[in-house]
Amino acid sequence: MMMLGGVHNLRGNQNSGEIASLARFAIQEHNSKEVFDYSSKIVKAREQVVAGTMHHLTLEANEGGKTKNFEAKVWVKPWMNFKQLQEFKESSS
Repeated sequence: MMMLGGVHNLRGNQNSGEIASLARFAIQEHNSKEVFDYSSKIVKAREQVVAGTMHHLTLEANEGGKTKNFEAKVWVKPWMNFKQLQEFKESSS
């Protein structure tokens, strides 16, 4: 059973066009500060219903020629045409 406001695994395909688009958005937003190559591999996708949806993504990206995993949080409110990168950091796992 899902808890309202809790983070849960994405129902459906974590490599869907929508999730891949959010992953590219997260990399592009983060690239405004640092340079990463998006390897198009989404390791894990979870979502949380907030005032909209907070997408919790684990992405594989190349940094300095090394492949690493990163955690990204992307907040989306489709009715407001709103999308914002909330967090992007190297994964601890």
